[in-house]
Amino acid sequence: MPPPPAGPLARLRADAAAALFRRAVTRLPLRVELPNGMVLGAHADTDPLPRMIIRDPAAFFARLGGQGLIGFGESYTAGDWTAPDPAAVLTVLASAMTRLIPAPLQRFRSVLPRPPARSLGTEANARMNIEHHYDLSNELFQLFLDDTMTYSSALFGARDLAAGPVPWDHLADAQRAKIDRLLDAAGVGAGSRVLEIGTGWGELAVRAAARGATVHSVTLSARQLSLARLRVTAAGYADAVTIELCDYRDVQGSYDAIVSVEMIEAVGHAHWPTYFRCLDSVLAPGGRVALQAITMPHDRMLATRNTHTWIQKYIFPGGFLPSPEAIATTAARHTSLRVREEFGFGAHYAETLRLWRERFDARGPEVGSLGFDARFRRIWQFYLAYSEAGFRSGYLDVRQIVLDRLDGEARS
Repeated sequence: MPPPPAGPLARLRADAAAALFRRAVTRLPLRVELPNGMVLGAHADTDPLPRMIIRDPAAFFARLGGQGLIGFGESYTAGDWTAPDPAAVLTVLASAMTRLIPAPLQRFRSVLPRPPARSLGTEANARMNIEHHYDLSNELFQLFLDDTMTYSSALFGARDLAAGPVPWDHLADAQRAKIDRLLDAAGVGAGSRVLEIGTGWGELAVRAAARGATVHSVTLSARQLSLARLRVTAAGYADAVTIELCDYRDVQGSYDAIVSVEMIEAVGHAHWPTYFRCLDSVLAPGGRVALQAITMPHDRMLATRNTHTWIQKYIFPGGFLPSPEAIATTAARHTSLRVREEFGFGAHYAETLRLWRERFDARGPEVGSLGFDARFRRIWQFYLAYSEAGFRSGYLDVRQIVLDRLDGEARS
């Protein structure tokens, strides 16, 4: 981690951050413990609340004052603060996200860092952005994903969620259920010509081919491509599935169904019109598009679309979450596609992420043996906990969204 900012201006910002932080946590169901024995938080001395332990207040407030939420994440990686259950701490903070900063100060968001040009989702940058995350190591992802190698939200049965924490051995079936629901929504069956944008490690392509479909799957991750081809061949569907290294902007052909799971998040808001025009241009008459997308509230999307975030800096460069309204409006404004169905299941993603996070933590020594150091592991612990908190608090959602054309409507 870079050292905390120094100098008179940095000290002023750190003091302001400390005052804002203390003011915010005083009203939150959180126990914030300082090295001098002071405890902050609403009812912190009486209730069994999530514990946030600040080990180095000076460094913590300096990072927070210098870079806002980026500094907050960096302070965790640096060990300025820790928690027995970081997801619980972050869930409390995410639940109060819109109230943490007083309204008069939110206007100063424009002075926060903006995403660097090198990370924006242009065709020249897209492959580099995908490689940054998905080409880390297939073996790394195998350590914490289930046997389906599916890196997106599962869809659990209602009884699973109602019964409390979902056990690990239910995850693979829940991933298959998620895929099957999306294929059903897209109308995939025998003889369907299917385009998949974002291959992952091949599970969706295999399940579509098992229905009798022919699948053209595109990815920008060379490592995913290699393993996905092996998995498709091992499943016996090499003749029905073609996987290639290809940007969505370069796809040609005509398809009865287009499916894409949690890929629109990598497109970037400036490129959403191009993305939907590409879908429209290759969708056959009578066809359907079925997307699975992580979404955020529209007002928060508008407020943060030009802000550089910790997730963008360390995990998904160029990434940005759409709102459901943005998806519907962009498609309607730039194409003949219209949203027909939406199904939200954000609580399922919270459980999926909890299972991944616990598995990742339990296999820490094996992560290290692959060459990923302690700093990397703390970054990923924070990433998984931060993401889980977004869904558990309701700040984020995940949706399956179906689009098609009006009868007789021409492509724009």
